[in-house]
Amino acid sequence: MASFVTEVLASSGKLEKEDLAAKISKLSRKVEETKEEVCDMINKRYNEFLPSMQGAEVLMGQAEEVSKEIDVLKSCIETEVQQNLHTAVTEYAKLKQQLERNTTVIAMLRHLEEFHIAMEEFHKALLEKKYVIAAKQLEKARHSADSLKAWKGSELPLLRALSSELTVQRENLIYHLGDEWKRLAVWKLPPSKEPTGMKSFLKTELQLTLGGTKEPQQSPSPLLSCVLQALTIQGELQHKIKLFSQVLLKYLLKPLITYPSLNVEVSEQQGEGTLLSLQFAETPEEHPSPSQVYTKVLMVLKTIHTHLLDPLVIENMKPRKVSVILGDLVWQEMSHCIIHECLLYSIPTNSCQLEQYSAVIKETEEFEKSLKEMQYLRGDSTELLKYAQDVNCHFASKKCKDVIVAARKLMTSAMHNTVKITPDSKLSVPMMPSPGSGDIKDKQGTKKLEASRLENEKQLGARTLCLPVCRISESVQQLMELALHTLSEAVGSSSQCATQLFFTVRNIFQLFYDVVPTYHKENLLKFPHLAAIQHNNCMYIAHHLLTLGHQFSPHLPDPLSEGAATFVDLVPGFRKLGAHCFLAHLNVQRAEMLERLSTARNFSNLDDEDNYSAASKAVRQVIHQLKRLGTVWQDVLPVNIYCKAMGILLNTAISELIAKIMMLEVGGGERATGAGVL
Repeated sequence: MASFVTEVLASSGKLEKEDLAAKISKLSRKVEETKEEVCDMINKRYNEFLPSMQGAEVLMGQAEEVSKEIDVLKSCIETEVQQNLHTAVTEYAKLKQQLERNTTVIAMLRHLEEFHIAMEEFHKALLEKKYVIAAKQLEKARHSADSLKAWKGSELPLLRALSSELTVQRENLIYHLGDEWKRLAVWKLPPSKEPTGMKSFLKTELQLTLGGTKEPQQSPSPLLSCVLQALTIQGELQHKIKLFSQVLLKYLLKPLITYPSLNVEVSEQQGEGTLLSLQFAETPEEHPSPSQVYTKVLMVLKTIHTHLLDPLVIENMKPRKVSVILGDLVWQEMSHCIIHECLLYSIPTNSCQLEQYSAVIKETEEFEKSLKEMQYLRGDSTELLKYAQDVNCHFASKKCKDVIVAARKLMTSAMHNTVKITPDSKLSVPMMPSPGSGDIKDKQGTKKLEASRLENEKQLGARTLCLPVCRISESVQQLMELALHTLSEAVGSSSQCATQLFFTVRNIFQLFYDVVPTYHKENLLKFPHLAAIQHNNCMYIAHHLLTLGHQFSPHLPDPLSEGAATFVDLVPGFRKLGAHCFLAHLNVQRAEMLERLSTARNFSNLDDEDNYSAASKAVRQVIHQLKRLGTVWQDVLPVNIYCKAMGILLNTAISELIAKIMMLEVGGGERATGAGVL
């Protein structure tokens, strides 16, 4: 601050002399100091430069030596240290492999220890008949053996020995379990492997023991549950139940279903368990009723369920009833047997009995319900109930089959047994409801259907559209009655059933059209009586087919009542068939007649005794043939057909005679005399 003031004062010309002298003295000192520093600096710069330079060169030399040492060291590292490092890595890898091998060996030893402990526990449990523990320990041993096999290099004699031992002990356990199973369910079977009759099954018995306990109230027994669970663990339960189901089906269930005279008897034996045996009871029935079959089958299955298959087993961490396994194995075959040996024969043969079949449907429903409660049957398995509920379809199918069989039997029967048809002859038309009283659309359907004959109040003359007097085969009349009866069964049935029955009747006539001409072909050409009968049969069928559909169509369900129920289209075919059959036989008779006349030697030289005898014989044969045909056909054919047929044959004979005589030479008096005499 003082310096600053002084400078200010100096600049203003107010400095004093002493201040100026002091300033000059100070500047002089600074100049001297500056000179000394400059000299010192110049001296250092130029006088000491060479030593510094030399020192720097020495340092450069040292640096080069250090660099060379670094290169040498680097080279050493690249050669020796790198090699040592590779060796160290290799040694580390070996150590790692050795460690892993040691770890593997330790793990294998641990599994061997587990295998040994499990096998020891297995033997101990097997001796004490603790089969579930034995099965679990055997599974642990198997798991340990599988773990040993999973490593490389496991194909060792020791492992093969372990596997062999495991297999032997598993078979040993299964043998013991099988032995216990045989004691729990003891079969007594007929001596022959293939029973030949009903009585051979009477020796069948199944004894269900108490499983080693004398307490019958303890159900299921601990031993039974233990055996079943052990079999489940070893995966052998399915196989055991399958074998049991096969014997059960063959020797108990199927005989009870098939033979109505076989009954099952369940008896409790003190201290020994329950005995199932077959007993004989005389019955006139050929096939058992559904209620009998259901009762017998349920008795068997309930007994087996109570004393053998009631326990729960744990399979794949889920509880499961053993009866489920048996049900899966026997249900399909058993239901098939019940259907074909029982329900099939319980189907009504008459449509009037269809309403009564509801009792069988209810029994079937209760039967399946009982099986589901015992878990023999799954919820979605209802084959028996579906079959019973489709009774209308089965009734129609059975009826159609029976009708076709009966019709074919009639068609292949003898044709010569005849009945006489007169204008007063009528088929027995069944009683049916009046058309309109069975309308399903009528809301007041509580009125009873009034039965009436299929006849109109206003009728034509008694002889209108009647067949002329003739004879037809008795079998054809029965065939027409069969068709009428079948159509009457269709009345009041369901639409599907009625349609099936209607077309079965059509099939009857189609079958007649195809079968009869082929089956009786030789006889129709050989015997004039049968040819005439076949002609009448075809005309008789065609006559009734004209009105057969109209008689029944008002009483049939839709679409038959809307015009589909008709047989008119079959009429031309039957008329043609009858005419063709009779004309074919007429041609045969004409050929025979012409063949006989051909032996007359053209009626020439009748004055010769041999020629006259030949001509006379031919004429007598033709006359005999005409008389025989007249005798055969007169009572069979309608009068107009008879006259036409005899006229055709007589015309053929006369035409041939005239043609032969006209060929004779004119002017021969003796010849004319001989021809006249003949």
